[in-house]
Amino acid sequence: MSQNDAPSLFEIDDATRPLADRLRSRRLSEVVGQEHLLGPEGPLGRMVAQGRLVSTILWGPPGCGKTTIARLLADATGLVFEPLSATFSGVAELRKVFAAAAKRREIGQGTLLFVDEIHRFNRAQQDSFLPYVEDGTITLVGATTENPSFELNGALLSRCQVFVLRRLDEAALRTLLDRAEQLLGRPLPLQPQAAEALLAMADGDGRYLLNLAEQLLALPAGTPPLDPAALADVVQQRAPLYDKSQEGHYNLISALHKSMRGSDPDAALYWLARMLAGGEDPLYVARRLVRFASEDVGIADPEAIHQALAAWDVYERLGSPEGELAIAQAVVYLATAPKSVAVYRALGRATRAAKRSGSLMPPAHILNAPTKLMRELGYGSGYRYDPDTPEGFSGQSYLPEGLKRERFYEPTAGGYEREIGERLRRWERLRERARERGDADADRGDGPRPAADPDGAGGSRE
Repeated sequence: MSQNDAPSLFEIDDATRPLADRLRSRRLSEVVGQEHLLGPEGPLGRMVAQGRLVSTILWGPPGCGKTTIARLLADATGLVFEPLSATFSGVAELRKVFAAAAKRREIGQGTLLFVDEIHRFNRAQQDSFLPYVEDGTITLVGATTENPSFELNGALLSRCQVFVLRRLDEAALRTLLDRAEQLLGRPLPLQPQAAEALLAMADGDGRYLLNLAEQLLALPAGTPPLDPAALADVVQQRAPLYDKSQEGHYNLISALHKSMRGSDPDAALYWLARMLAGGEDPLYVARRLVRFASEDVGIADPEAIHQALAAWDVYERLGSPEGELAIAQAVVYLATAPKSVAVYRALGRATRAAKRSGSLMPPAHILNAPTKLMRELGYGSGYRYDPDTPEGFSGQSYLPEGLKRERFYEPTAGGYEREIGERLRRWERLRERARERGDADADRGDGPRPAADPDGAGGSRE
């Protein structure tokens, strides 16, 4: 009898098996929450309808049905299902599977190799799949909770289609609870508000939800319906899904950053709370706030950088949990501050100009002249000391000769930058007026040096 003819675990109603296993879907149409992939118009649904399955990576959170879908894809397409876990398997196990698949292929039988946690295989192990996937010896279905772009080899990804599975929404979770109650013939002992709390505890993980339901259904018959507080006493609250070194970490810090940039303090506080509840290092958040203050607020509110640094300092002094309030305060300040990336963009423009222009020397009039030879060569000649001019602004050029003046810094009209913009426009008018008067030193810096200039002897005042 072939493996496909063996009794399916789905069809064995063994009360000793976990509830989540007993409720595994028997058909793809019974899988909840993944209609976008498995429905008639979904990519996997179309493949099954055509009887042709390509190698696939299933990327999704825990408890969304990856293993079940892989089993049902094998059943629906007539392939032998070979499961492996990357956590417990190595090259030796892979060679056995490849050899068995090659023998099946000789008699016209295909093999679906399901690799759970495929991202845990190293590069050499991942490379070992390539020839067998390419020549059709196996149809690979890998499951991963991590971003395949970061965790899987490009060569393997190029031979597979990546499908993103969704965390189960409330409707899908309710369907699973209904099935559990139907299987066991009695409802969960929960008040309506406690049922809502149970769904929230599951956090989109169907397997975890059914494990919680199994605990509740094991309570003695006649147990009165539990309220939310009693439910919390019976089952263990699940820690939020958050991996500080993987995809969740970068997703949540991106959400925090963009919420502050979008001036939404409520969303920013929510993402901050999610990160802290997940065990993120508050000092990492503090460092990101300093970056945000400089990059996204800048001179529109010069106080922002001080607020971010103060939050960092307060947390280091107080620690957790008291110091986290200072971080929250900085998050609210930054989210409600006027935003500007003018300095960030100005530095980028200036950097590109510096790379284009090479090693141009500064104009001679702004070079220090500490030696007689340097003074004889014209270093410092014609420099005008701006505080001694009537307007406090000389209008001299400080760019290298041969470099056309560009406007790198473009202040916004928001916050403190509005005042800076007015100041820059005034200076531009003064600079233009100096050019119209024909002041040679206004553009080239070759006018007479004021006798009152304290750097007349070639000092280093800048």
